[in-house]
Amino acid sequence: MENIIEQISIKEITSVSLILFAVIDILGSIPIIITLRQREGVIHSEKATIVAGMIMIVFLFLGQSILSLFGIDFQSFALAGALIIFLIGMEMVLGIHLFQSNPEAKTGSIVPLAFPLITGAGTMTTLLSLRAAYSLPNILIGIVLNLFFVYGVLKSSGWLEQKLGSGGTEVLRKVFGVILLAIAIKLFKTNINLEGILAKP
Repeated sequence: MENIIEQISIKEITSVSLILFAVIDILGSIPIIITLRQREGVIHSEKATIVAGMIMIVFLFLGQSILSLFGIDFQSFALAGALIIFLIGMEMVLGIHLFQSNPEAKTGSIVPLAFPLITGAGTMTTLLSLRAAYSLPNILIGIVLNLFFVYGVLKSSGWLEQKLGSGGTEVLRKVFGVILLAIAIKLFKTNINLEGILAKP
């Protein structure tokens, strides 16, 4: 216990929290959260936050082993997340529904909210990088602090929707849809070995 307390550093906690805050970018996901809330009628803030937290913590400890177990490299994992982000962006820009959900199941709080929006490939790979640079207690505290903020944003989604209004929500949805498409394309470009593909006969 004393060893854990000695490892706690305010400086490290601040650094980890800010890095995760930038990667998770829950504020940038507000239009998507509002869209999910409109489609499913409710956002289960507690469920989404708990599932996202569990994914983060499990991946922090077992991420490398899990990917190795299935023979998956980081590039393939990131591409899978990029594909989902791309489809969500298409939904927002074109006003179509690619993810058909059962209204009674209310699964939107898990997919795509908890994964990959809150805890996506970027967050997972960042956690593995943080594990190599910071002590474990500080990373865990940073995760918890971010989860509190995520929960606050999810819980206030109804209030945010009222403040923005239908017109404001629609504008934000289109703008962030384009941004999501750009992020997805960037992930594709980053993780696909274009030279290797072009070199094939």
